[in-house]
Amino acid sequence: MKFFTIRLRTIFGGAAIALALTIALLSAHFAGAVEVYSSTSRSLPIYCVGREDNKIAISFDCAWGTEHTDAILKNLEAGKVRATFFTVQFWAEEHPDYLKKIVEAGHEVGTHSATHSYMSRLSESEIRGELTTSCEAITAATGKSVELFRPPFGDYDDLLIDTANAMGLYPIQWSVDSLDWKDLSASDIAERVIARVQSGSIILCHNNGLHTADALPVIIDTLHARGFEFVPIGELIYRDNYTIDAAGKQLAKSAA
Repeated sequence: MKFFTIRLRTIFGGAAIALALTIALLSAHFAGAVEVYSSTSRSLPIYCVGREDNKIAISFDCAWGTEHTDAILKNLEAGKVRATFFTVQFWAEEHPDYLKKIVEAGHEVGTHSATHSYMSRLSESEIRGELTTSCEAITAATGKSVELFRPPFGDYDDLLIDTANAMGLYPIQWSVDSLDWKDLSASDIAERVIARVQSGSIILCHNNGLHTADALPVIIDTLHARGFEFVPIGELIYRDNYTIDAAGKQLAKSAA
């Protein structure tokens, strides 16, 4: 009986040691993996801009419909706000009159791709095709060249960002999501945006959100009263001598 007890202790003791060694090895492995991942540089779009002058930007993605676009343009004009509109190619081709209205009102237009697909799944040649034809459609309707690109669904990978940059386009994400596409009430949209805005923020809205237009007067008036200035994204970002940190904030090199 004594021999049996000693044998059990030996077996379980050995198992405990083996388990401890396994855990230690796995811990070391995963610690190394985390270290490698965190030290790996990833290509990022611009989520927001490091600024201290209270400049911010509001943007509208245009992919379907125009029912609420006139009301949005009217409220932007009333608030003396210039914004950025990102349009998909098929929207630009179906509604060139709206693109002209947008540009004539002093707003900026960027591409939102040709087909509104998940572009991280595309090859480089497919990405270039999407960006080239969508920019051409915008230029044909407005006479303006395109400098900004917002990936559909906020979906991207290194290849997409690197390709857009190589084509002379600034990839733009957002730091404040209005969630207007969920058909939130105007007050809920306004509350979300106002609570999250900081100097250098980029606000995401949609041109055909059900209550987006109604939320704009409160957003604009409140943020103006707090000292914020709305500018198009092209005037918010730095064009050169900048870095983008791990959170997607664009920083002037002198401030990095």
